[in-house]
Amino acid sequence: MEKNEPAGASRTSRVRPEKAVIPAAGLGTRFLPATKATPKEMLPVVDTPAIQYVVEEAVAAGLDDVLLVTGRSKRALEDHFDRNTELEATLEARGDMKRLASITAPAELARVHYVRQGEPLGLGHAVLCAADHVGDSAFAVLLGDDLIDPRDPILPVMLEARERHGGSVIALMEVPEEQVQRYGCAAVEPMADDLGLLRVTGLVEKPAREAAPSRLAVIGRYVLDPAVFDVLRDTPPGRGGEIQLTDALEVLTKLSPRAGGGVTAVVFEGRRYDTGDRLEYLKTVIQLACEREDLGEALRAWLVDYVSLLTVGQPRLRRHDDVAVVIDMWCGHSKIAPNPDPSSGR
Repeated sequence: MEKNEPAGASRTSRVRPEKAVIPAAGLGTRFLPATKATPKEMLPVVDTPAIQYVVEEAVAAGLDDVLLVTGRSKRALEDHFDRNTELEATLEARGDMKRLASITAPAELARVHYVRQGEPLGLGHAVLCAADHVGDSAFAVLLGDDLIDPRDPILPVMLEARERHGGSVIALMEVPEEQVQRYGCAAVEPMADDLGLLRVTGLVEKPAREAAPSRLAVIGRYVLDPAVFDVLRDTPPGRGGEIQLTDALEVLTKLSPRAGGGVTAVVFEGRRYDTGDRLEYLKTVIQLACEREDLGEALRAWLVDYVSLLTVGQPRLRRHDDVAVVIDMWCGHSKIAPNPDPSSGR
């Protein structure tokens, strides 16, 4: 048996994962009082709850078996992905087929299952709650307050990396040095046999700036080897008194491939939206609404007028045309688009 290799370990299959796990048991305290009775995952991004975007991303990557790890007061999640025959009949009687399609789509989107996380013991514990459903197969984890723009898909790249290299795969994003303490950060090295990927050699959960191994932060997308379950069972509470998934991944970086170890990283440079922070949530709603065909033109025009009022006396944005250019750039309607803002932590 190799060093650090658990008893009975064997090389796990590189068969493409078919299941996705979405932890959704958080209390949503940043959004109180709105989340006292409404799950934060159900807060609308324009007119679609954030959790639906995440499930749609999983399905688009071929993962149509979805497990939501929920908690108390999360019944609305189950209702959203179920049928509502009374409402459907009402809309059909009115001939409102567009809205009818919008409420039946979630129920037909995927095979959605549920398990409760009895206590809020951390992301690692939430993932461990999925062990019985997942079994001895690799699986994806998508965090419910991280939205990845469908024009910049990251899960297919991660699934391909898992097929080539086995082990687990995480998504990383470069963040400013002053923000590393908001994330788990990775120590990495290039992979000689796959220049598009990085080998993770260590992970630290929310390090102090001077202790961070890099500015590469872990974001909410993972493809995990089932070996992570045994590691999580032995992982003591870490930062914040919670069982941290980052701590378990750190152990996996030291395990042999035969034991399901090894962690590969994909660096994400696309558009990402954070709905777990109030300011970033508002930015997300405005930006995505600006890009909608049914709302965008009118909303952008209103923003031009509104921002013009706010910037009266501001020499750099006094002219109406200047404001319009800035809003178009921000909303992605200019050839000179701004870089995505990855600044918000969880």
